[in-house]
Order: sequence, then C-alpha cells, then structure tokens
Amino acid sequence: QVQLVESGGGLVRAGGSLRLSCAASGSIFAINAMNWYRQAPGKQRELVATITNSGSTNYADSVKGRFTISRGNAKSTVYLEMNSLKPEDTAVYYCNAISIVVATAYKYWGQGTQVTVSS
Repeated sequence: QVQLVESGGGLVRAGGSLRLSCAASGSIFAINAMNWYRQAPGKQRELVATITNSGSTNYADSVKGRFTISRGNAKSTVYLEMNSLKPEDTAVYYCNAISIVVATAYKYWGQGTQVTVSS
C-alpha cells in the first residue's frame, strides 16, 4: 500500500507560478513511476506529467516548457513546478503512483489539491 498526500495548491494570477508537492509513504520501494493528473470542472482527468524510477520524464503537450516534474533526494516526494500559469490550468491536481508487483499494476491516488488561475 502507498499513501499520497498533495500540498501546494492555491490561487494565483495568470503568468504566476506554483509548486505542488506529493509526499509518498508506505511501500514506496515498490513504486515504478509517479504522475501528476488534473481534472477541470466538467472535463475528464488528464495526465500532466510523469517521472519514472530512472528519472525519465514526460509531459502533456499543453504544459511542455512551463511545468517541471522532479523528485526529492529521498525519492519519496515528487514536485510539480508550474510556471507561466494560464486560466486553463485551473483544475484539481492529483498525485498518482504506480507500482508493479508480480506483473500486476497497482494505482494509488492522493486526495487532490485545487489550483485556480485567475485572468
């Protein structure tokens, strides 16, 4: 089992920056990748950024060049640095962890943190 707790959301003006944090606990040794998703009102949850155990990263086209995903030294914390924020970035942001145990993938979710970007 993995527990995830997000923090760092809030209200910011367009063009501003925010840094989200996701603290993982429990069976963190089994985590293969961690992701940030977001869900805006009336829209489906979408993948924003991924970081794997090897440190490889991937981003949605809509955030490339503006968002950066990274890990802390202990690899139990993942960050999402968000710059040049736009009103369309407004959403609840969720941390997600994937662990693969005996060929079975398990997904874990945090409770979400609200990001609101005003124009």
